[in-house]
Amino acid sequence: MEHSSGFLSLIDAARANVREVSIAQALERIKANPNAHFVDVREDREWNVGHAEGAIHMGKGIIERDIEKRIPDKGAEIILYCGGGFRSVLSAESLQRMGYTNVASMAGGWREWVAGNNPVDL
Repeated sequence: MEHSSGFLSLIDAARANVREVSIAQALERIKANPNAHFVDVREDREWNVGHAEGAIHMGKGIIERDIEKRIPDKGAEIILYCGGGFRSVLSAESLQRMGYTNVASMAGGWREWVAGNNPVDL
């Protein structure tokens, strides 16, 4: 997907404030911390086609509204992913503004997750 220059500028600005992890690092963190939350922020239609094994779903459009109900601990480890690693950066920045202190965006997102033959739920 080709992204507009304005969107990419927004991502670059947000990325400066957000911790990104590789897929390998995300897998390590999930294995090391059974209490870590692996959150898919893609659209419902994307989630319904398939998602990373063990992930929960809170789309970009609702995560800020629902996060405190689903994950009330603001120190909990949260790893976000989307299709390619852009929307998850924006979501991570929003959660940090809401007081969450251990949030990361998974670089490469769903596309690289699948390309790496990582476990999926359909």
